[in-house]
Amino acid sequence: MVEVLLAVGILVAIFVGFNIGGSSTGVAFGPAVGSGVVNKLVAASLMAVFALLGGWTVGREVVETMGGEIVPQSQFTLAASVAVLLFVGLALLVSNTFGVPASTSMTAVGAIAGLGLATDTLNQPKMLEIVSWWIVAPILAFWVCAVIGRYVYPYLDARFVIDSSDGPLVEYTPLPKLGPGTTMREFGGAILVVAIACYMAFSAGASNAANAVAPLVGNGAVPIDQGVLLAGGAIALGAFTIARRTLDTVGNDLTDLPILAALIVEVVSATLIAVLSALGIPASLAVSATMSIVGLGWGRATRTVTLGQAVRGEGPNVSVNALAAERQEEVPRVGDESDELTANDLFNPGTTGRVIFFWILTPSLSAVASFLLFTFVPL
Repeated sequence: MVEVLLAVGILVAIFVGFNIGGSSTGVAFGPAVGSGVVNKLVAASLMAVFALLGGWTVGREVVETMGGEIVPQSQFTLAASVAVLLFVGLALLVSNTFGVPASTSMTAVGAIAGLGLATDTLNQPKMLEIVSWWIVAPILAFWVCAVIGRYVYPYLDARFVIDSSDGPLVEYTPLPKLGPGTTMREFGGAILVVAIACYMAFSAGASNAANAVAPLVGNGAVPIDQGVLLAGGAIALGAFTIARRTLDTVGNDLTDLPILAALIVEVVSATLIAVLSALGIPASLAVSATMSIVGLGWGRATRTVTLGQAVRGEGPNVSVNALAAERQEEVPRVGDESDELTANDLFNPGTTGRVIFFWILTPSLSAVASFLLFTFVPL
């Protein structure tokens, strides 16, 4: 019976990691693939390597937090571990059905918290610390990108251009050399795009490896080294399979979002999640990235008004063309730019509300379902 449960637990862990790999690869390498800098095979290969590296190094702190600091390790019986992983897998399924990327970190923590509440073993100070960072991190991501969008982005946009010439970036004849028409600036920009994508993959692995294996590591069924390798392998499997579709989706969806804006969003959100992972805090990369996009667009759009007017909500609505506005060689001062920055919505308020609703709903549901299960069916 124990062997069967362990096999089921490993299969569910692989399923969770597989889904993480599918969604995270699109988030990390969508701009690189969409701009033609790398192909899907190279993106999947880099995702597999750097996600494993993130899980193997920084991600261990998150595994230890989720595997024994929210609730004692003694609560992670094999059956309880399988149940927690099932909640994460089902949450992924539900959110994908509605087209909303769930936060696997928040959902997994919710399921573990439900177990702790049901057994009266929840480490409340640790849980309060985690939830506090769930609130602070998106706000921090928004304001960092808002400041960049309002005061820095226009100057970067005027000087930093990633052009794309016709033909291959690099040719092999037989030694590698720049392709016809490829400039050193284009080549340097392509290297930067790939480097930041790899950094994003590292942060995704650091944050998400624990979501797939922490309960199994917590109960001792799987040693932490093997657990990280299992999570890394499952993420790689998702990167080489279902991520092909998400790479298409994210690459196409980001065509209205300039590469420069995408890179800023990735650097800010990946850095935030890497730091939190090093502190052992499981947090959502998707939530931080989304709030970074909103903050960058808000900051860029509100250059047409004073800071006081922007904070009071006066002035233009946030728009994607606030980021994709025509490049200007001379950047006007704040308050002097025209209202033409706001032609189309950066994000649909209704869609944004639906996404935030599901981000709150999925961990809440996993916590409630877990609490009810472990209250009435002790495992």
